[in-house]
Amino acid sequence: MRVNGKLAEITPETRVGELLDNYPGLESVLVQMAPAFGKLSNPILRKTVARVATLRQAAAMGGVSLPRMINDLRRAAGFQEGSIAETAAGWTGGEPLWYRPECVVKTMDARPMLEAGEAPIKLVLEALRQLTPGQCLELVTPFLPAPLMDAAKKQGFEAWSTGKEELYRTYFTQKSD
Repeated sequence: MRVNGKLAEITPETRVGELLDNYPGLESVLVQMAPAFGKLSNPILRKTVARVATLRQAAAMGGVSLPRMINDLRRAAGFQEGSIAETAAGWTGGEPLWYRPECVVKTMDARPMLEAGEAPIKLVLEALRQLTPGQCLELVTPFLPAPLMDAAKKQGFEAWSTGKEELYRTYFTQKSD
């Protein structure tokens, strides 16, 4: 919802890029929460990841409490704080039952693509469609690829990530019936 051309509220589903387009001063608030958000000053990441990532996904990517993030941003933008449910996205955590190292049939390193300003989502989704049951794709990224993981899950894949700081390995496989 917009008022006078600006976002009228900040919710977990607000896109990071839209938030920063409307309230550029909130970039420093994000960076204070998690130094990893300093990468948002990179115009390439601003055009790619920030355009698709929601604040819910950004909180997971930065290892920040979602309620804290939303309320800090609301306060800094002059909005009233509110109750925010912390929901587990299921992107990380213990190794899932479907993952086995030997199931990996392809590894994609998205770091060069991201550094060049390219979004790897199309290539990854194409590679996922080529998997057969029991096979896994490994994706290497400098951050938790939460938006991509959500997109894959919507298309019938399981996703799990492990890593920290600047190296994440994310695994995808077809959902079993």
